[in-house]
Amino acid sequence: MGWISGPLVAFDLETTGTDVETDRIVTAAVVRLEPDGAVASERTWLLDPGVAIPEQASAIHGISTEHAREHGAPAASAVEEIAGAVAEGLRSGTPLVVMNARYDLSLLDRECRRYGIESVSERLGSVPSPVIDPLVIDKHIDKYRKGKRALHALCAHYGVSLEDAHDARADAVAAARVVRRIGEKHRPVGLMPLADLHGLQVRAAAEQSASLQAYLRRTADPSAVVEPSWPLVPRRG
Repeated sequence: MGWISGPLVAFDLETTGTDVETDRIVTAAVVRLEPDGAVASERTWLLDPGVAIPEQASAIHGISTEHAREHGAPAASAVEEIAGAVAEGLRSGTPLVVMNARYDLSLLDRECRRYGIESVSERLGSVPSPVIDPLVIDKHIDKYRKGKRALHALCAHYGVSLEDAHDARADAVAAARVVRRIGEKHRPVGLMPLADLHGLQVRAAAEQSASLQAYLRRTADPSAVVEPSWPLVPRRG
């Protein structure tokens, strides 16, 4: 049967930027999907991140500083709820689907640290697991395919509808449906025990980072460093 025949929990963030150490959460979604892909339950959040949302970020997800300040929940209380929802899903034994997990999970970890909130890792007593990352898996099983690997590109490649891209709920649902399609198309992955699949992604993500680092050092920046850790970037200091 494999994990492709069971439920999935999907998690996604929209943020103020791309630096896990300094940027903030603007919107979040935790969605549970049934084996047939239907949404069984969902929780979404709009936060007042406590800082101005850069125009380039607003242009992507559509949330302005003014809108977030007027309608968003206080960041600390929302981060507490988000971390709790993510940990609750993992405690149930349901795999957590996160597109580019090392970004979203690391940013959530840093937000917890910022507000003195127990992180997902602290709630679980370990690094979040099992996590399924469509980006890492797709690169591993089809490493020589040309073209982009962003969520919209994966949706197009695997025949998954993506409406309202860069909405946290829509992206979470699409990521879960993509990863299930990957598992159905590549049965050895779809039938792999979750602990083995998680370990495979740890190794694959490190290999992918090393390859990108070597490319950047060869073509652009001799001192380039690409983070190898997955699904969580270790805290600095």
